[in-house]
Amino acid sequence: MISPRNVLRHELIGLDVLVARASNPGHVGVSGRIIDETRNTLVIRTERGEKRIPKRFSVFRFRLPDGTTVDVDGSSLEMQPERRITMRIR
Repeated sequence: MISPRNVLRHELIGLDVLVARASNPGHVGVSGRIIDETRNTLVIRTERGEKRIPKRFSVFRFRLPDGTTVDVDGSSLEMQPERRITMRIR
């Protein structure tokens, strides 16, 4: 079960997300559903189309299936998704 404690080890595609902070002011406030993920970016489907947001220098606020929200520093997500979900969390 996905929780704030283990969100880094789970699939992010399908989660609702808000860009809470970013080095690019144009990215702050972008919200929608994650539809793709690469090593360095998240692709978010918004009301105005798809936005590709760099993970580095961004803080993402994920809404988990149970309604809980959790803020995650994008730099902690900055790796290939398949490697991230198999890593050990201390």
